[in-house]
Amino acid sequence: MPSFDIAILTTAEDLLSGDTTDSNSSVVVEILTRHGYRPRCSLAVSDNEKEIFAALNYLAQQARFVIVSGGLGSGSNALTARAAARALGLPLVIHEEALEMVRRWCDNHHQPMDPANERQALLPQSAQVITNPEGMTPGFSLNKNQCRMFFLPGTLVEMRAMFEQSVLPQLKQDYPEAQLLHRRTLKLFGLTEVRIRTMIPAGRLPEGIDISYTQDFPLILVNLKASGEEAEERLDHAEALLLQVLGDHLMARDGQTAEGNVGQLLTHAGLTLALAESCTGGLLSSMLTRHPGASAFFNRAGITYADAAKQHWLKVPQAILLHHGSVSEPCARAMATGLRQESGTDLALAITGIAGPDGGTAEKPVGTVFLALAGTTEVHAQRYLFAGDRARVQRMSAFMALEWLRRFALQHLDTD
Repeated sequence: MPSFDIAILTTAEDLLSGDTTDSNSSVVVEILTRHGYRPRCSLAVSDNEKEIFAALNYLAQQARFVIVSGGLGSGSNALTARAAARALGLPLVIHEEALEMVRRWCDNHHQPMDPANERQALLPQSAQVITNPEGMTPGFSLNKNQCRMFFLPGTLVEMRAMFEQSVLPQLKQDYPEAQLLHRRTLKLFGLTEVRIRTMIPAGRLPEGIDISYTQDFPLILVNLKASGEEAEERLDHAEALLLQVLGDHLMARDGQTAEGNVGQLLTHAGLTLALAESCTGGLLSSMLTRHPGASAFFNRAGITYADAAKQHWLKVPQAILLHHGSVSEPCARAMATGLRQESGTDLALAITGIAGPDGGTAEKPVGTVFLALAGTTEVHAQRYLFAGDRARVQRMSAFMALEWLRRFALQHLDTD
């Protein structure tokens, strides 16, 4: 009997060099778990026929289903198909159905049929072809003893479409006993995972609720999962319990984004916003305008990186820059005040800091960031010291600014 049900094999030369990440396996796992399946093994090998052959031999003895991606395109010299033919003791032949798919793709895209394209139709003799709705390269499936193997191209968009349209229905037909897995995700800001674990009332959660934690810096994602009867009702109960203790830190749920939710809150509150960014270099502006409908609240933004820009565009007094410096609370306050006077918006938010890796001092080390928010009646400013490299300091600064805007908008809605 197989040791486990589903295994994943990814082939790509750069996967094991640190140049890229295995996005294909992540996508396959996400789709499988969403449909109630739980893969038990995931392997990655280089674009090497011997290594692929060895991995296929091992997995064919251990798993009921193997999902393979990579090594099928014209540039790969049919490495995976060759390894699969060797593993199953089959000859490699030009598969007429696969060849017709390649020809049809070339015709539909007004491309000549290059002789190299024919290599994409080189498949093990008994292979069953899998249609590729997004590209030229066909996939295929093979059976070996109790194992069924699906072979897909390595290009993510092609692999995903073929997996969802062809492989998943076959998996459900051959392996129908899996239970649909229901999921909820709470995206929290301002708490560590350790702190979250201590706050969750584990003893009061319904039976059959599985909790896991992932990080999308600087957010902590609390993942709730359940299957079987009344899974949604049990998740509703669990989510309600968690929000009683964690709700103040909730920035988004499931497929939502923190910046998208903040934009909606500002819109619902009828607030307009202008931004002055220094150390974040426009990151916050980009995040907020990534979602459609941002024009309802977003008025303008400026990347006032140099002191001269702060002075000329935002009217920061030269005396503040000389005596306190551009990374200081007085400067952040002046930036926000000047921007709000210039823009006429309800809110003006300023960010100034030292993202690194250089520029820090004993008084103001790398990671020192000042935020300031100017409203109709007052200006609030605060100093932070964020850890990490340049990218993490910038991202943390942007998320802290989002948190300020989120809380201000919620307070505004509560008082209306």
